[in-house]
Amino acid sequence: MTTPPTAPPVRMSKAAVAALAILAVAMGSLESVVAPTLPLLQRELNMTPTEGALLNIVLAITGALVAPIAGKFGDRYGGKRVLMLLAAIVALGGLTSALAPNLPVLLIGQILQGAMVGSLPLSVIVLRKHLPQGEAKAAIGLVSGMLVGGSMVGLLVAGPVAESLSRHWMFALPTIVIIAVTLLTNKLLPADAPGTSDGSRLDWPGLLLLCGVLCTLMLTLILAADAGSQPLPFIALVVVLAAFVTGWIAVERRAAAPMIDLRMLVRPVVWKSCVVTFVICLGTANGAYLVPQLLDVSGDGYGFGLSATAIGLILLPGAVASTLAGPLGGIGERRFGPRTMTFVSTVMMAVALLGLAVAHDELWQVTLGKALIALANGLCVTAMMTSVASFVAENETGIATSVILLARVTGGAVGGMLGGALLTAQIPPGSHVPAESGFVTGFFIAGMTAALCLFVVRTMNKGVKA
Repeated sequence: MTTPPTAPPVRMSKAAVAALAILAVAMGSLESVVAPTLPLLQRELNMTPTEGALLNIVLAITGALVAPIAGKFGDRYGGKRVLMLLAAIVALGGLTSALAPNLPVLLIGQILQGAMVGSLPLSVIVLRKHLPQGEAKAAIGLVSGMLVGGSMVGLLVAGPVAESLSRHWMFALPTIVIIAVTLLTNKLLPADAPGTSDGSRLDWPGLLLLCGVLCTLMLTLILAADAGSQPLPFIALVVVLAAFVTGWIAVERRAAAPMIDLRMLVRPVVWKSCVVTFVICLGTANGAYLVPQLLDVSGDGYGFGLSATAIGLILLPGAVASTLAGPLGGIGERRFGPRTMTFVSTVMMAVALLGLAVAHDELWQVTLGKALIALANGLCVTAMMTSVASFVAENETGIATSVILLARVTGGAVGGMLGGALLTAQIPPGSHVPAESGFVTGFFIAGMTAALCLFVVRTMNKGVKA
C-alpha cells in the first residue's frame, strides 16, 4: 500500500504578510515603551533606582528564555498555532501592565510580555512554510524590520502618551492593536500542519534551574547596595544562587539534549566569545539604564530634567544606530574578519562609557555616547554570532548560539542591575535624587570592564578566524 503524497502548503496571501508585519510593529512598540518613561514610572510607583533597573531588564530575560522554546514548539506543533498562543500571552501581559497599580503587578505584566521575543522565530517558520524561497526571504526581512521600526515608534510615542493621558495608556494602546491584529492574522494565515517531532524532549529541568539562576542573580544585585546594613539576607541569596548554579551545571552536563551545552565552553572560540559578549552587553545595559536617569534627574550641576517625550527623542539616535549595526556588522565581518570588528566595537564601547563618565554636561555628549554604545553592541554581537557559527559543526549551531544568548542575557542583567544598585547606594539621606558620583561610577566601571576585555580580544586570533 503506497502512502498518498502530502499536499503542498497553502500559499500565504499578501494581506497575511501585511498582518504579520503590523503585528510586529505593535509588539515592538509595546516592548520599547518602558525605556523613555522609566524615570516617570519610578516616580509614580515609588520605585528605587535598583527596582527601576529590574523593570528595565525583566522583559529581555524572560524573552531570552521563551525564544528557544517557541522555536522548538513551532517546529513541532505548527508555527501559526504557537504564534497565536504567544500573541495572546503578550496581550495579557500588556493589559496587566496597563492596569498595574504597583511594581509587582507591573513586573508580572512585563514577564508575560517577554513572550513577544518568540514571535520572530515563529513568524519565520510560518513564512518559510507558506511562501517560495525568494518571497519568504523578503517577507522575513519585512517582518524583522517592522519589529525594529515598532521599537522606534514606542520610543517616540510612549512619552507623549504617558504625559498627555497616563502611563496606563502607553501600555494599553499597543496592546489594543495587538489584540485586533492577532484576530485578523488568525483569520488570514493559512493553517499549518504540525511538524515532525525529532524525538528529543525539551530540557525543562535545565530551563527551570536557569530561571532560578537569573532570578536569584537579580535579587542578589538588588540587595548588593544594602549588603552592609542587611548582611544575612544578602549572604543567604548568594548561597541560594550558588546552589542554583551548581544544580543547573549538574543537570545540563547529564541532559541528553541540554538547553545550554556546557561542554562547548571549553572551546576557546566559544568561551572567549561569551566573555566578550557578556562585557559588551553589560556596558550596553548599564548605559541603557543610566542615560535615561541622567536625562531625567535635575541635580546640582548635573542632569537635564527632561520630560519623557524629550528623553524618547534623545534615545532615538541610539535606536537608529542599533538598527544599522546588524547590516554594518555583517559587511565589516566579511571584509575585515570578526576579530577586527570585535576589537573596534570593544574600543568603541570603552570610549563611549569612559567618555560619559568624564563628560555628560551637554545633551550632545549624552546623545553621542548612547548612540556609540548601541552601535558597538550591534557590531560586536554580530561578530560573535558569526565567528561562533563559523567554527562549530552545522548541527551544533543552535546550541552554540544559545550559549552566546545566555552570555547576552546575563551581561544585560548584571549591567542594568549594577547601574541601579550604584544609583541607589549614592542617594543622600533625606533625598530622592542620586548623587552625580553614582552616574560617574557606573559609567567608569562598565567602561573599564570593556577596556580590560581587550586583553581577551587580542588573543582571539588563535580561536576566531580573522
